[in-house]
Amino acid sequence: MEVISGFSKLNRQQRIDYLTGHSKLNDSEGSHFHDFDAPDEENQRVFEDMIENYIGNFPLPIGMVTNLLLNDESLIVPFVTEESSVVAAASKAAKFWATRGGFRALVTSMTKKGQVHFTWNGDRDKIAILFPGIREKLLTACSDLTARMRQRGGGITEIQLIDKTRELADYFQLDVSFETADAMGANFINSCLETCASVLQNLTELNSQGNQVQIIMSILSNYTPGSKVKCHVECPVGELEDWDKDLTGEAFAKKFRQAVDIANVDISRAVTHNKGIFNGIDAVMVATGNDWRAVEASAHAYASRDGNYKGLTSISLDDNMFRYELELPLSVGTVGGITQIHPMVRKAMAIMNYPDAGKLMIIAAASGLANNFSSVSSLITTGIQKGHMRMHLTNILNQLNAKKEERENAISHFKEVTVGFAAVEDFIRQIRNEK
Repeated sequence: MEVISGFSKLNRQQRIDYLTGHSKLNDSEGSHFHDFDAPDEENQRVFEDMIENYIGNFPLPIGMVTNLLLNDESLIVPFVTEESSVVAAASKAAKFWATRGGFRALVTSMTKKGQVHFTWNGDRDKIAILFPGIREKLLTACSDLTARMRQRGGGITEIQLIDKTRELADYFQLDVSFETADAMGANFINSCLETCASVLQNLTELNSQGNQVQIIMSILSNYTPGSKVKCHVECPVGELEDWDKDLTGEAFAKKFRQAVDIANVDISRAVTHNKGIFNGIDAVMVATGNDWRAVEASAHAYASRDGNYKGLTSISLDDNMFRYELELPLSVGTVGGITQIHPMVRKAMAIMNYPDAGKLMIIAAASGLANNFSSVSSLITTGIQKGHMRMHLTNILNQLNAKKEERENAISHFKEVTVGFAAVEDFIRQIRNEK
């Protein structure tokens, strides 16, 4: 195995040349890494500075979900996703609910947290007695770091000592809660935690008479149950037949509830059920330059908070009313990170009229609920493949290098025929043979 040294010191073209010389990437393919460069030097530099070992930009399509009525405000929401049916599914659900009061959502809290993990070989009762004084020293040490955040209504809101010595010998945590206003706040949180760790390591009351603090690590937690949002839709059960004429509203509601119940008792179904939520949430997170990986990790942990992994939605059918609700933790930012430097993120934020962090949380939640409602509705009626594969038809035609006339014929043909790769390939081959 060859160990590569100095790759980061090469310029962009040298890296591409290295790849064409040491992989199955040919020179012609290598030249295409310039195809998606930003048209202006300033934005191109933003991309080049964003990651290590940069060689090019990787485009993803951005589409618009229309008719999202959220707390009585009509929104157009940018989605960045490669999955062909996601925007259509969210738009269909948004339009359906727009005439039924739309989506209602609220942020219940916006607290984030981080931890200092450390060991201390002293008396566990002693550290508990000393901790109120230690807390004040930690807050004082972080005061310069938190000054600007406090001006925006944020900062450190709580510091707790967590005794974990029954699980691991001498192991304690500082559990620190933060409000970070419109910032996701990762760098701010980590800076405060590292300051706290430094103070702990040098406190004479903990580091004397044979006792010593050993810092293991200081890091924010991406599990944010203190930063949570709720979103729901509701309508009379009878109106659900407008979604699918083959089922009465009562039959639709019954099957829908069964589908949700299954997601609460079967992990295999629950994972896919929640994935349908993140079809929408991830698309908004990517469009707005947020960390979709952290958002997903937190929500999946939250789905397991009772010891069993479950769906993130709930349903009620009281008094002949269908009510479908999503509740999950969401930690987002609208300032900092790449939110104000990525050219497409800036455009996405402008389309949504520059939401603050709380507003973006409810937009993302409504987008997730829209996609989930649409996917569950398809599953209990026509099946997922009918709509999904029809949307996927254009991707198949692109794979087959179909010409304009062939594409038009195929799109017309498959309006009434089940779409599958083999079926589309046979259809295109037949057209070409006839010619």
